[in-house]
Amino acid sequence: MTDSPGKHEEQEPDYRFSLANERTFLAWMRTALGLLAGAVAVRQLVPEFGVPGARTILALLCAALAVLLTAASYPRWRRVQRAMRRGEPLPPNRMMLLLTIGLAVITALAVVLVVTG
Repeated sequence: MTDSPGKHEEQEPDYRFSLANERTFLAWMRTALGLLAGAVAVRQLVPEFGVPGARTILALLCAALAVLLTAASYPRWRRVQRAMRRGEPLPPNRMMLLLTIGLAVITALAVVLVVTG
C-alpha cells in the first residue's frame, strides 16, 4: 500500500509510551499549577518590596508562565502522540526553553528585589 502525500499510516504505540506521554503532560500541568500557586502566594503573603508594584509584577510573571505552559502542554502531548503513532522522531520540545528562560527571569527579579529590599 502506497501512502498518499501528507498521509502517514498510523499504528497504536506501545501503551507504556502513551502512558509516559500522559505522565509528562500531567507533569507540565503540575508545574503550571505550582507557578500559579506561587503567583498567589507572592501577591498575598510576601511583604511589599522597596519597589512599588514589584510584588504584583513578580506574581504576574509567575501567572503568565503558568498560562503559557498550560496552553502549550496539550498541543505538545498531541504532537508527541501523533509522532509515536506514525513511527516518526519526536518533535523538539520548546517548552523546556520557555520554562528555563521564564524561571531564570523570575528568579533574577526575585533576587534583585530581595537584595535591594
